[in-house]
Amino acid sequence: MTARTDEGTLGYEQARDELIDVVRRLEAGGTTLEESLALWERGEELAKVCRRWLDGARARLDAALAERDEPEGRGNPGEAGDGADGGGERAEPGR
Repeated sequence: MTARTDEGTLGYEQARDELIDVVRRLEAGGTTLEESLALWERGEELAKVCRRWLDGARARLDAALAERDEPEGRGNPGEAGDGADGGGERAEPGR
């Protein structure tokens, strides 16, 4: 299993794929109670990573839709706080 410190560097697909593997191993059985608990805990961590990525992606989509729906002529491109400088939110864990 991957160390807990990898949470911040895991991409969505990596976390999802590892989570699928954890679930398969738990469903297959044949592990000790200690191993099963460790798998469960890792699965919970991976699910949180996936949720953060999905929440970040949703926030980016919502922001893009809101920007698209704003009436034209409102504010100046590149003005502080409007996100036009490309420094807006990114779908990264913990952000």
